[in-house]
Amino acid sequence: MGLFDQVLGTRQSTSISFNPAEAFAAIALIAIASDGHFSGEEVDLINTSLRRMQLFKSYPTDVLQRMYDKLFGILRRDGIPVLLASAKASLPFELRESAFAIATDLILSDGTVTPEEESFLNDLCHALDINSAIAMKIVEVMLIKNRG
Repeated sequence: MGLFDQVLGTRQSTSISFNPAEAFAAIALIAIASDGHFSGEEVDLINTSLRRMQLFKSYPTDVLQRMYDKLFGILRRDGIPVLLASAKASLPFELRESAFAIATDLILSDGTVTPEEESFLNDLCHALDINSAIAMKIVEVMLIKNRG
């Protein structure tokens, strides 16, 4: 128990709920942040990837920006574990494989995979209950896609 926990009492973990689009975007954001940093180019890559999806077709630029601001705020304040747990709890089952695929694509887009990124993908696969055979197919396809 930490010093502040002793004085203030045990902190209650805050439950953050997202709509499906926010949950999906949170996983994409965590994917690019999993190596410890992210750039404007990576945020642009998320934008490009998400805008191609039906889930985000009706989102104007300003709404997407507010969503990113909200997610970045949670990431900075509470960290990856809280953001991932909240995203997982809010992500519909039918979007889990797609979220894993987008995360894999984002991580592979720069041509290198850091140990932190590989660890994140393994953790994400387990957290989202992705069948290992499906996860392997997704990784194989994304490796082919990002080869050139």
